[in-house]
Amino acid sequence: MPRGPAPETLIDHTLLRLDATVADVERHCAEGAQYHFVVVCVHQVHVERAVRLLDGSGVRVGTVAGFPFGAQWPEVKAFEAARGVERGARDIDMVLNVGAMRSGLLDDVARDIAAVRRACPAGITLKIILETCYLDDDQKRIACQIAMSEGVDFVKTSTGLGPGGATPDDVRLMRDVVGPERGVKAAGGIRDAEKFWTMVRAGANRIGTSTGVAIIQEIRAHEGEP
Repeated sequence: MPRGPAPETLIDHTLLRLDATVADVERHCAEGAQYHFVVVCVHQVHVERAVRLLDGSGVRVGTVAGFPFGAQWPEVKAFEAARGVERGARDIDMVLNVGAMRSGLLDDVARDIAAVRRACPAGITLKIILETCYLDDDQKRIACQIAMSEGVDFVKTSTGLGPGGATPDDVRLMRDVVGPERGVKAAGGIRDAEKFWTMVRAGANRIGTSTGVAIIQEIRAHEGEP
């Protein structure tokens, strides 16, 4: 059997496809409840429906802010986060202002994150998506440091919509910077048990994936971690 936490307790079951229908959301929430995933993450417009569907299941509802490009004004991201919380979301995944980070505008990056953190009261988990495929290693480290200074709970690799997803090297780098106190979420291209365990071994303690059910079924079929 797998060592450490049960794998389903590491998964954010994510449905952020552009074409996701109400039926897709209902199915995703049913899977989340059945497999006891940590979070079901949906687009903002589906938050209230997901909250109703998952009521009493113990599964948290998550949504996004500044998704997928991160280029909105800080007050817009903050509004999105606040409205998501108001509607029942308990996890907010915001996207880094990647252009500001690449430009060295670190004060702008910090203000952006701080605005969303202020919109997320106690008990709300805030994750920041770095979209690591666009950053060099120094930029990734600095982004993690700024995120920590602004009170972010998790640093996250990717939206899953960029040209690259999670890599073990990026997860290790992020874990090295944030240490054991903050979370590291790997997301983007994690579709099978081998990739899941690779990211966990690298230091991820949360996995964002749209294929959580298939991963858990594969793990169970092989009786744990290879």
